[in-house]
Amino acid sequence: MRRTGTTRRSALTATGAFALGAVLTGCGGGPDAAPGGTDAAAASLRAAKALRASAARDSASLLTRYEQVAAAHPVTEPGLAPMGAAVREHLAALGGPAKAAGGSPAPAPPAAATDVRAALRELAAEERRVADGRATALLTAEPELARLLASIAAAGAAHAYLLTELAKETPA
Repeated sequence: MRRTGTTRRSALTATGAFALGAVLTGCGGGPDAAPGGTDAAAASLRAAKALRASAARDSASLLTRYEQVAAAHPVTEPGLAPMGAAVREHLAALGGPAKAAGGSPAPAPPAAATDVRAALRELAAEERRVADGRATALLTAEPELARLLASIAAAGAAHAYLLTELAKETPA
């Protein structure tokens, strides 16, 4: 005797067909898919580019700070070199040096402090500020950029810790 009603196989087939239809409908976003759809996509793309450019400017400024401290206090150069190289790689991952919205370069950071320990503490504070800003930016970033920013923010937090420890170990 044959069973009547819904079988497990037919229920799974129907669910799969429904899910496939939903996926295909969601992926069909062309220019005529929905009114305002392209405007939203363009706005999202502009926001992602602006966020990436802002992060690149922060990295460029941070790299300049590393270079200033290393130049002003040569004793710190061996400790700063690996962190500066990492910041340079972060800048490259973000798309390199970025221009400000008006087309002008990012403003130069203030000169390094004359005291070596103070300069390292200021650099650590700047790393923390930039890392915190990147962590906040994760809330609005697209997934790929969010992963990149999270990774760079984590590295920045580690750099801040290492700079604080370097300040403690460096002779005055």
